Amino acid sequence: MESEDIHIRIGHSPDPDDAFMFHALTTGAMETPGRHYEHVLLDIQTLNEKALNSEYEISAVSIHSFPKIIENYALMNCGASMGEGYGPMLIGNEQLTSQEAKSRTIAVPGLDTSAYLALRLAWGEVDVEVVPFDEILPSVADGKYDVGLIIHEGQLTWKDEGVYLIQDLGVWWNEKTGLPLPLGGNVVRRDLGEDLCNSLANDVKKSIEHSLNDPDTALEFAKLWGRGIDDETNKEFVQMYVNSRTLDYGPEGRAAVRLFLKEGQKIGLVDDELDTDAIEFIGVNEDD
Repeated sequence: MESEDIHIRIGHSPDPDDAFMFHALTTGAMETPGRHYEHVLLDIQTLNEKALNSEYEISAVSIHSFPKIIENYALMNCGASMGEGYGPMLIGNEQLTSQEAKSRTIAVPGLDTSAYLALRLAWGEVDVEVVPFDEILPSVADGKYDVGLIIHEGQLTWKDEGVYLIQDLGVWWNEKTGLPLPLGGNVVRRDLGEDLCNSLANDVKKSIEHSLNDPDTALEFAKLWGRGIDDETNKEFVQMYVNSRTLDYGPEGRAAVRLFLKEGQKIGLVDDELDTDAIEFIGVNEDD
């Protein structure tokens, strides 16, 4: 009976890629016997903060923030958002070199975001101000900030907003390491127990598979969270961040997570005591 179902809250962003990923679970298009899901939509910085208090059973979080919650949460091997040679972008309200932009105040979507860690790895110490992610692009276009760090669909729509690209941090990371840039991941609360954690990870993986197998329906749903983007932009953005890597990090993806956090340790933004090599991924194929 439904009243006996385990109630599972999933915290994720109100964005096309997350909406696409969780479409089947949100709409009931797939059965999850014994498990009832509630979706809580919040921006990624807020989700990072909620995870510090172990608020939700499953949550999307920034990879940068994961070390702070590793005692209470484990990473799922599915649900990754990774930049495959693309990623968060630094934009300006005028044509600026990286060196010029470094001297300006940069609007960033949160200090626990992977975008911020990537920025610090690429540019070192910079002056920043935290701004809600969906206000950064218009704030730069309006001249409130000279430079902004944009995430989500702004990576595709910036060309139409009268701003200028300074640097794509996904390109920078890929040229530096040859690996994809880890941005977001799904975590599951350890106190649920190993068996349930594996079942929940399997549900999420099946939801992703469902959308990849029936993309038109899932894309139509995802578009509701696209802040007015057109069909083609919606499709392009979702395909950037929901793909085979989202189903399974793969050896490269898992190596990228570990290296990203190791690099963060070198600049003091990730806890030195974290053993990055010991990070486990719930649902990984032991033969992979």
